[in-house]
Order: sequence, then structure tokens, then C-alpha cells
Amino acid sequence: MLDMIPLAIFDASTLFQWFVDNASYLFVFVFMVIESSFIPFPSEVVVPPAAYLACQDSNPMNIYVVVFVATAGAMVGAIINYYLALWIGRPIVYKFANSRFGHACLIDQAKVENAERYFDRHGAVSTFIGRLIPAVRQLISIPAGLSRMNIGVFVIFTGLGALLWNAILAFLGWWLAKSVPLADLFNQVEKYNDYLTYAGLGIGILCVVFIIYKAFKPKNRAEQ
Repeated sequence: MLDMIPLAIFDASTLFQWFVDNASYLFVFVFMVIESSFIPFPSEVVVPPAAYLACQDSNPMNIYVVVFVATAGAMVGAIINYYLALWIGRPIVYKFANSRFGHACLIDQAKVENAERYFDRHGAVSTFIGRLIPAVRQLISIPAGLSRMNIGVFVIFTGLGALLWNAILAFLGWWLAKSVPLADLFNQVEKYNDYLTYAGLGIGILCVVFIIYKAFKPKNRAEQ
């Protein structure tokens, strides 16, 4: 299992070393499940770094297995969204989208409506294309579940879309590995450690403030 996260979690070089030491298939799978569920988390910060490390001789991971595991995680998260929407129905989905917790997850009624319109326009293929579109990727499973789309068709289209997207991200990680050796990358992180630490801390604070704002901002008339 993963080692304990370092206490100096905001120190860029320490965090970088922790990631290098602990990145694994389980790490990729878990965070890709989260990425494809209703919890906002970008796959762009999971797959490329994992693919980059998989290209290092010192790392036991394989880049092709990284793509497979990432796709499996994305599928699990998408199926969770699909069945949640199927079981709880449209009224509760929209109630969640309009709740403070929904807003904290960066979901609102407008985004769900946009995903439904996209699904209505493109049908089953939208679950494939939608995996390639940032604003739609996590939510396209919801209208698929609401419309009771055939689960087999959903799995095929979603799996192919997730596979293509993860392959693109893994290619970026491979390209970076061929362009920048790990030792050079670590040296650059060490060199600019203070700046990266303050920048990361600042971005983290801004993200927390934004999530709190989204959760507690006054609702408009349509949401009420």
C-alpha cells in the first residue's frame, strides 16, 4: 500500500519525490474512478505523470498497462454515475445539482441540462465523443442513465472514448519522458522549489475558496 503522505505536503520537491516513490496502478485506478464520478478531479494530472514514470527504467509500471488501468478506472466511475442516475431519477439528480454539495462538486443545473441536450442531439455516440470533451466528460453518464440507455452499448462507447482519451494523455507523458529525463526534471523542481511551493499553495487556496463560493453562493430564481 502507499506510504504515508509526507507532512511537508506543500513542499514541491518533497511532494514530487513522494509521487515518484508511490505512483502505482492502484493510484491511477483510484483517481480515475474519482475523475469519472461526480467528484471534480482532472485526468490530466493522473495519466500523463503516470505514463511519464512508466517510461523510466527505475519504475516497474508499463505505459500500456497504465492506459488500461486508467480506462478501467474511468469505466467504473462512469458506471457509478450511470446507475446513480438510473436509480434515483431526474428529480433527485436535479435536486442534487442544485444543492450546496452539488455546487461544491462543481455541478449545477445548467451543466446537467447541457449534458442532457448533448445526449439528446447525439444519442448513444455522445457517450464516446463526450469522453473527449472536458465540460461534458464527467456528466455524460448521467443522461445515459436517466434515459435507460442499454448498459452494454454504454460500456462499449464509454470504454472506447475513455481508452482514446487516456491514450492521448499517455502519449503526452511518453513524449515528456523522451524529452526531459527524470533527473533533469527533479533538478528543475529542486531549483525552483520555493516558487513552485508558493504557487501550488496559492492555487490550492484559490481552489478551496472557489469551491466554498460555489457551495454557498445565493441560488438564482431558476434553481429555486
